[in-house]
Amino acid sequence: MKEIFSMVQSLQVDILADLHLYLCTYFAYYLYDRETPARGGRRLQCFRQWKLWKYYANFFPLKLIKTVDLDPKKNYIFGCHPHGILCYSHFGNFCTEGSGFSELFPGLTSYLTVLSGQFMFPVFRDCFMLTGAVEVSKESISYLLSKETGGNAVCVILGGASEALDANPGNFTVRATKRKGFCRLALKYGASLVPVYSFGENNLFVQVTNPDGSRLRKFQDFCTKRLGFSPPIFHGRGIFNYNFGLIPYRHPVNSVVGAPINIEKNEKPTMEEVDDLHDRYLKALTELFEKYKVKYGVSENDHLVFKD
Repeated sequence: MKEIFSMVQSLQVDILADLHLYLCTYFAYYLYDRETPARGGRRLQCFRQWKLWKYYANFFPLKLIKTVDLDPKKNYIFGCHPHGILCYSHFGNFCTEGSGFSELFPGLTSYLTVLSGQFMFPVFRDCFMLTGAVEVSKESISYLLSKETGGNAVCVILGGASEALDANPGNFTVRATKRKGFCRLALKYGASLVPVYSFGENNLFVQVTNPDGSRLRKFQDFCTKRLGFSPPIFHGRGIFNYNFGLIPYRHPVNSVVGAPINIEKNEKPTMEEVDDLHDRYLKALTELFEKYKVKYGVSENDHLVFKD
């Protein structure tokens, strides 16, 4: 009996020693690799082409609609709207080949920018980077747009965490009136701006009513400012029921990629030039929404609502 106990104890010591070695090795790798999310990530095309992503897109179903050809010799900033609760369409379109991005836009490489906190989780960060996800920071976007040969499409979900709190069926709020940093970067690097609107993204979940000024909304806004991400209270469907759960509802999502706003490179744009480009972008986004809204299930009487 003592021999068995001694063997078990010895085995436990060996397992703990190996685990300690693995953790130390990964921690050293993490420190060495911590800047990669802001240096183009580590995308792997075969991972993006995994058949699972086709099932993912077909679940809703999710479709990516091209309205014009995009020159692969240029760099682009895709402005993605709306944020939705969990950005399902933007992930499916630009982090996977589930909706056929590479077939629709040959020669372009898509990068979805996300909060830097996403890359703080061990192992998850490495898997997420395989999809083409990168850090949403000035440094990260500048790194991708500085590619002189072009071919990069940097996808930015402009509404951010605060727009997630507006995500509800029938809500068409876009929080972009004071978000102008992407315009300054577009001018600095001569990258074309492309509006993208996902019709149906806000229909995937139902959020607890939280109008501006309510106690719940004030608490959520406080958390968003303090933590950097919003805490929406929502529900979708379950596995065996359609009334409650955390699985998104099966609702068609159609992501329309608009025409590019071509820009002359200006390394030191003035505030007036940034404001002018921002106005042009919002106008282009509005025109895109109005042109396709009825086709993709939005009432003729509904319009985009712009907020800070």
